[in-house]
Amino acid sequence: MFVLGVDPGLSRCGYGVVTRRGSALAAVAGGVISTEPTVPLPDRLRTLAEELRALVAEFKPDAVVVERVFFQVNVRTAMATGQAAGVALLAASEAGCEVAQYTSNEVKQALVGYGGATKDQVQRMVASVLGLAEPPRPPDVADALALAACHLTTQPLRRAVAAATGEPA
Repeated sequence: MFVLGVDPGLSRCGYGVVTRRGSALAAVAGGVISTEPTVPLPDRLRTLAEELRALVAEFKPDAVVVERVFFQVNVRTAMATGQAAGVALLAASEAGCEVAQYTSNEVKQALVGYGGATKDQVQRMVASVLGLAEPPRPPDVADALALAACHLTTQPLRRAVAAATGEPA
């Protein structure tokens, strides 16, 4: 199973592809899609959409996981992040992929065991879970890989709970 994690951002959008082979998780790809702040917003969103569509077409993920913006102090940053997240959700939906969203705290809780974990702790745990020699950098890539790993590690439990309760997974 392939999962594409997306850490949305307008200037820097991290992505990470993780696969599960048996019980082991492995990173397949990761990187950052960048757009220039001097370029008009519609053009930046189009570039982001084109790049995300290309990633979905290349890796054919079973699911796309996008970080849910839960809280931002800076309204301008929250708007840009929300716009980038919307583009990622659209690209996934257009391709017919399963779509999931997690907050940063949910990912930290699932991978580190503590919702208030630091970026460094998350990067080190992502490296450990994915068998990487070093923590992934930059943090945008680590966050995207963490989203994908979170989905793969929590999915069996979510499906079991959904089956038991009759609610959607």
